[in-house]
Amino acid sequence: MSLIKPFKGYVPNPEVANQVASLPYDVLSSNEAREIAKTNNLSFLHVVKPEIDFPENQGTEKEEIYKKGSQNLQKLISNKILIQNDSPCYYIYQQQMGNHIQTGLVAGASVEEYDNNLVKKHEFTRHDKELDRTKHIETINANTGPVFLTYPQSEKIDAKINQLTSSEHYINFTADDNIKHTLWIIDNEKDIKDITDLFSNVPALYVADGHHRSAAASRVQKIKKEKNPGHTGNEQYNFFLSVIFPDKQMHIMDYNRCVKDINNHSVEGIISLIKENFEVEKLKTTNPDDARPEARSEFSMFLDNSWYKLKLKTRIIHDDPVNSLDVAILQNLVLSPILGINDPRTDKRIDFIGGIRGLRELEKRCKTDSKIAFALFPTGIDQLIAIADQNKVMPPKSTWFEPKLRSGMVVKTLTD
Repeated sequence: MSLIKPFKGYVPNPEVANQVASLPYDVLSSNEAREIAKTNNLSFLHVVKPEIDFPENQGTEKEEIYKKGSQNLQKLISNKILIQNDSPCYYIYQQQMGNHIQTGLVAGASVEEYDNNLVKKHEFTRHDKELDRTKHIETINANTGPVFLTYPQSEKIDAKINQLTSSEHYINFTADDNIKHTLWIIDNEKDIKDITDLFSNVPALYVADGHHRSAAASRVQKIKKEKNPGHTGNEQYNFFLSVIFPDKQMHIMDYNRCVKDINNHSVEGIISLIKENFEVEKLKTTNPDDARPEARSEFSMFLDNSWYKLKLKTRIIHDDPVNSLDVAILQNLVLSPILGINDPRTDKRIDFIGGIRGLRELEKRCKTDSKIAFALFPTGIDQLIAIADQNKVMPPKSTWFEPKLRSGMVVKTLTD
């Protein structure tokens, strides 16, 4: 079963929702966030990345930064920019990017089920990032950024969601990046019970994006439980903010790689080594979009101002679904043995480029700070679920989900 819980969320005043809602904290650098929010005091970046309210390179204590985030949240609430619902609600959050539409349920997901792997993961977390989000959540006493969850599509849930989205929305705006965001508030008791019952038949949920946020929510729950002698398990800190989408609506883009040097090889030497495992075709195109891989086990390489198509000669079959991922094939056959990138988590010679930036970004990087770049075919949601079901972990930077969930669309405090 999947246990979810409604909550009395804080939602933006519809008139300023476009100014409030922000990109997630982890897709922007502090400088990028500072630039975006410098003329917008309502931006939720002031809550999720409060370091932007301090001078750059000032060396402010982290505790002071977290407290500033809390103050910024309380200011939005006291100024009625964020308004709390009177009763526990679910919310429906729909995004449209071009022709792609995804519609998810905003709910509290169970920390206990997360701990018991009924909310399944596919990535390792970094200890420092986990601690950062833990302190942020604990200090602010709220989940400010949602965890992106998915589940095997259910016709009954689809029907219920479609019924509810036929009613009047609460928020509807198109952001500067042309992504449309729509929010419905579900406060009818029967609808809430119907949704809760429908999800009780979902065998498991899967973390698509937000592993550090969910891990931090688990840590905070332990802290809150320890401090609460009357703990019952029903408190809001036992549930973390999530938006839950059916797997068939997931839009995963490619997650590409560029490397700063070619490990003392010549261009001809690199190509010769790659030909041991791949068919290599030099492309005549000048349009990088024409070089995009078209299927699994195909890759594109930009080297010495030219695009190449790499096609794996022999299909790799593994009982372990991890090693049959394209990101693993590239790592195991090219990045490690040829380019010397043995640990992509820590090696400073490699960088990762989200597919939203396009293949032209790879060309740009190879003309500035890199020598070689690889474009990959996107990882499939079926591969993600298969790996999570086997309690395995994907290589780093395997998936890039778009569109990104905006922070500040719904805020969930850890107390009612």
